[in-house]
Amino acid sequence: MKLIRFGEPGAEKPGVLLDDQTRLDVSTFVSDYDEEFFGSGGLARLRRTLMNCHVSTLRRVSPQERLGPPIRRPSKIVCVGLNYRDHAAESGMQPPSEPVLFFKATSSLVGPNDALVIPRGAEKVDWEVELAVIIEKKASYVPREQASEFIAGYALHNDYSERSFQLERGGQWMKGKSADTFAPLGPFLATRDEVPNSGRLGMWLTVNGEFRQKSSTAEMIFDVPTLVSYVSEFMTLLPGDLISTGTPAGVGLGMRPPTYLRQRDVVALGIDGLGTSRQEVTAWKQRN
Repeated sequence: MKLIRFGEPGAEKPGVLLDDQTRLDVSTFVSDYDEEFFGSGGLARLRRTLMNCHVSTLRRVSPQERLGPPIRRPSKIVCVGLNYRDHAAESGMQPPSEPVLFFKATSSLVGPNDALVIPRGAEKVDWEVELAVIIEKKASYVPREQASEFIAGYALHNDYSERSFQLERGGQWMKGKSADTFAPLGPFLATRDEVPNSGRLGMWLTVNGEFRQKSSTAEMIFDVPTLVSYVSEFMTLLPGDLISTGTPAGVGLGMRPPTYLRQRDVVALGIDGLGTSRQEVTAWKQRN
């Protein structure tokens, strides 16, 4: 299945995306795609419901309607740094011997095509196409060989970063990762049966139509099962939690000279089987 959420920010409803790109409203059966849904076997129930009902009776959702992030705000967003060999090299760092972990504020989560807002005082806003893993059930000390059993599915994620906040303000990476709009997710969550091999997915990102990143998840230093197992050593992963698995080479920080986003730039990105997204860059404005 492909799960979507649609509607205005803060009022999204759950839906599904069919192979022919038809969007269906399933809010009659599901309240939302959140911790309770995933943790109570919601995916299996929804699959059975769709198999047993007449899909033609479900309300069609207009393709013009806004898509929100395909999951409701999770308990945590865990990110993995320097997880691609070429990205570690362009950053001037040695490949890590263990995964580098940091958090991204859940308030940064937005829809796949929502605008990116440059934070107040920001000068070095950067892009990062990433594969996101969504957890289905409570995970603690999970053996690597069992990790796939704990995965609900996958989604496209742009892990935006403000490099001066991240690297020049005391060394706390989450400072540069957590601004509002810095985690566009989707357009959909593809359940794990839709992605039989997460280790060989092509991925790309463009800025104003020019390729900046073009790689594959095959370049990961630590693969998805390893990451799920590793993270679960240090914290309990709850249903609906998100692990963002790192980005390949081609970020603005690695360019010579470094190049960052400006107002009216357009960022587009995609991963095989997980769709595409697009964000237009806007400036921060004081709210009244």
